Amino acid sequence: MTSSPTSLGARQNGHARADVAALKQRVHSRLLASPTITELEGPGREAAVRARLAELLRDEEPLLPTAVFERLLGELTHEVAGLGPLEPLLADPEVTEVMVNGPGRAYVERAGRLHPVALALDAAGIARLVERVVGPLGLRLDRSSPLVDARLPDGSRLHAVIPPLAVDGPCVTIRRFGACAVGLDGFGLGPRAADLLRWAVFAGWNILVSGGTSAGKTTLLNALSGAIPAEERVVTIEETAELRLAQPHVVRLEARPPNAEGAGAVTVRQLVRAALRMRPDRIVVGEVRGGEALDMLQALNTGHDGSLSTIHANGAADALARLETLVLFAAAGLPLAAVRSQIAAAIDVVVHVARRAGGVRRIEAIAELEGAADGPAVRPLFAWGGTTLEPVDAPARPARRPDAPAPPREGTRC
Repeated sequence: MTSSPTSLGARQNGHARADVAALKQRVHSRLLASPTITELEGPGREAAVRARLAELLRDEEPLLPTAVFERLLGELTHEVAGLGPLEPLLADPEVTEVMVNGPGRAYVERAGRLHPVALALDAAGIARLVERVVGPLGLRLDRSSPLVDARLPDGSRLHAVIPPLAVDGPCVTIRRFGACAVGLDGFGLGPRAADLLRWAVFAGWNILVSGGTSAGKTTLLNALSGAIPAEERVVTIEETAELRLAQPHVVRLEARPPNAEGAGAVTVRQLVRAALRMRPDRIVVGEVRGGEALDMLQALNTGHDGSLSTIHANGAADALARLETLVLFAAAGLPLAAVRSQIAAAIDVVVHVARRAGGVRRIEAIAELEGAADGPAVRPLFAWGGTTLEPVDAPARPARRPDAPAPPREGTRC
């Protein structure tokens, strides 16, 4: 019985893949056994690793065609000095998110849309890549600690979960941030709404940005920060550092998870308290998601105006309700009326951002806070009118900074 051409080709391809895997394994083994392996650390590590791998690969297979040699050398370099098969995806400037859903299943986000990609990674390979990232940070990923969050050297955020929590194998999500800053016009704003937001930042209004996951909250926070005067001292506080402020006088603080022994954790709430002793002109909290909400409100009500933060919420009004809940997480025993009073005094405006069909991120509403008998309420200043953000009303709150000009009123309805 003769084999079909298809089955024969499949076997030949299988043999070729096995030969390549064996070749790469030999090169890996020789690199690890090399007495100069310790010299491949520090600055210029990737170039040194690539040069050494080129020597070993040429020594193992001197007759490799140039194209095959360069391809294998690139793969080996990525495996040893980078994140293996993920490196080409992370090098693509159009990729904003990489999602590995287990062995051989991966997706990337480009321009807000998800696309499947072929990825030759088994479960062990995925775990090794994550360990390469979290190991130098003093973190670990194993069955006793199956969840981990970390930051890549370029600022990208990595989240990984492994079995038994991830039923279908190790899952990794890497969120990348564009090299080019996005301005306010990138959120569908017209000149009148953009002028109002710039004035709000300059005038020292405390701004809360609300939205869902991947709606663009952090990106909008970066855009808003462009209106902060360059001479001011800004302290940023984040669970995982993502903000990229352009001001020259910025102090960046990042929370720290507990180590393998469960000790050494530094929470966002502790950092908010520490920031108050650092003489900040403004405090920027990357995201409020716990008891730090109370400390932030106390800071905003004691002279630290002009601050910015983000919160997960479905709308401007929902953002206030969720902020109330987060303050109660602090377990300070405050009555709800006192919490609402603190919120009404501390927050000036809520800016809600959402991601729409096709991955378009846009500001849906700009709402000013006003007091009410049953707690703070929002009064729309701009609302989405079908094709653009339309003015609804003029701001009533005064500027918090005495040197700020009057708010822009041209084109707003009174």
